[in-house]
Amino acid sequence: MQDNKKIIEKIKLVMPHMNEAQKRIYLASEALYMERGGKTLLEKELGVSHNTINSGIKELKSGKELSLSSELRKKGGGRKPKIDNGVWEVIKDFIEPHSRGEPESPLQWVSKSLRNIEQALRESGISASHRIIGNALKLHGFSLQANRKTFEGKGHKDRDAQFEFVNRKVKEHQSSNQPVISVDAKKRELIGNYKNMGKEWASKSNPTKVNAYDFLTEAEGVAIPYGIYDQSNNKGWVNVGITKDTAEFAVQSIRNWWYKMGVYYNNMATSLLITADGGGSNSSKGKLWKYELQKFADETGLEVTVLHFPPGTSKWNKIEHRLFSYISKNWRGKPLISYEVIVNLISSTKTKTGLDVECEIDKNDYKTGIKISEKKMQEINIERYSFHGEWNYTIFPQ
Repeated sequence: MQDNKKIIEKIKLVMPHMNEAQKRIYLASEALYMERGGKTLLEKELGVSHNTINSGIKELKSGKELSLSSELRKKGGGRKPKIDNGVWEVIKDFIEPHSRGEPESPLQWVSKSLRNIEQALRESGISASHRIIGNALKLHGFSLQANRKTFEGKGHKDRDAQFEFVNRKVKEHQSSNQPVISVDAKKRELIGNYKNMGKEWASKSNPTKVNAYDFLTEAEGVAIPYGIYDQSNNKGWVNVGITKDTAEFAVQSIRNWWYKMGVYYNNMATSLLITADGGGSNSSKGKLWKYELQKFADETGLEVTVLHFPPGTSKWNKIEHRLFSYISKNWRGKPLISYEVIVNLISSTKTKTGLDVECEIDKNDYKTGIKISEKKMQEINIERYSFHGEWNYTIFPQ
């Protein structure tokens, strides 16, 4: 033990005068000399890593000629050359011409790739490789960025007030055990071996092969999913149309939901509250939408209240993030090659919170361009709320 203490003192005296390679080899040789427990003692007393000593021992035992010169790194190692502030200011002018007050930037109308920046710098008499430019951009907090959908359009002054109105009416209906549904149409899908966004697990280098081009003429048909989400029961219904997304189709989807699902969960209902976007087949301005809802109210005896979300706020509709988002996750990366596949994928959508979804194909042929006369509009038994009656109204059975 006394010898080991002397060895530690000797090492502490010599190590400050060695480079990294010399320290590694020297520590390894002393660890081998000290035999059992020597390496642990060196780690404890000198604060060195056991990996450093192990690397040195491997080098000693390899039989190869050791390089203990002052050159510690391989050629090309170490910090990369930096771009000085003057050159960086030029690069920033290229990247952000508007914010930098340079509307005539050479890269205003071309891709701001690293090689294009390199070429623009060269034309300005500055030599810098695209790799160095890339390092400089990362160092200053830049990265490749895609467009992000953020702006919803011009907001209405009563947007928040309408949200509060909708929320209040929904709670009133639910407290009275009356059904509340959220409705909307999902985007039209092509039926065929086409790419579907998203990724799914599969064996390596074995992706599902799909058509290179999404030509409508080669599709077997189209699918228009119109969804109904029962907010109180966490149940979903999707009516998949095969022709057009019209107001007639939208109300028929609600009708199918009511007779095939809704009535079983809400058999004591006397009224129905619908929250919907302000545009599309269930537009707040649509005459055919209201006309078809009148027919539905007459058939079922339900008072139908409709509350539309303000313009540019469709993402607030609960069906978007409580039904459609889960359907999209469930069929991600799967080509929608047939109507049967679509029905099975939608019907298989479930969540841990208990969401169940039913789906069927609607083979009816829905026509566009149907006009509703003013005489027919006057026959609609509609009562509009005093607060934004164009968005909020109730249609009573005749």
